[in-house]
Amino acid sequence: MSGHSKWATTKHKKAVIDAKRGKLFAKLIKNIEVAARTGGADPDGNPTLFDAIQKAKKSSVPNKNIDSAVKRGAGLEAGGADYETIMYEGYGPNGVAVLIECLTDNRNRAASDVRVAMTRNGGSMADPGSVSYLFNRKGVVIVPKGELSEDDVLGAVLDAGAEEVNDLGESFEVISEATDLVAVRSALQEQDIDYDSAEANFVPTMQVQLEEDGARKIFKLIDALEDSDDVQNVFANFDVSDEVMASVDA
Repeated sequence: MSGHSKWATTKHKKAVIDAKRGKLFAKLIKNIEVAARTGGADPDGNPTLFDAIQKAKKSSVPNKNIDSAVKRGAGLEAGGADYETIMYEGYGPNGVAVLIECLTDNRNRAASDVRVAMTRNGGSMADPGSVSYLFNRKGVVIVPKGELSEDDVLGAVLDAGAEEVNDLGESFEVISEATDLVAVRSALQEQDIDYDSAEANFVPTMQVQLEEDGARKIFKLIDALEDSDDVQNVFANFDVSDEVMASVDA
């Protein structure tokens, strides 16, 4: 998933400093709230909450906002919304399969936002199950390179169940079964290796190779989808070469 991940990594850096910071913060806070509601307010006993908090801190979300979200989710503070997770499926330009994960307190608004973003940007909705079979649920940990080599990372995570380590340019991507995610993350911590995020994602089993025009179209579609407050994650089965990525970035 190199192109997709490289693009996601680039976007992550931009997101922290651009005007979408407020929107990014809101999505990270929502993740924390839901994790606390599902598994309790103690991050040590709730790995999903631990990782949601880590990701929020990496994105410079203030500690007081994080603490409030934990309390709201756990019912210790008023104001928590009743969010539900909904998956939508569709196709983008060039036949790229798209999975859209929403976390919403308003199912109708979420469905409308997703449909409008898809139809306005060359996409189309698909029936449940018609796209999701092209993805597997996997644990994905993003490790900033710094002074690390691929062998350093591989050595730390191999016995914890990691399946592969991919070089994304400025970071490494560690893939495992979703059930091994906590073990992989813990193995990195034990070796004092820092990581940017650890979460269960949908990883494509096959990819559509895109040229520059196709890449621009799919990035535009994903941007439009992620502009909705209800959309938490967008997964797509495309890949782009380093050369195409460089052209798009330029």
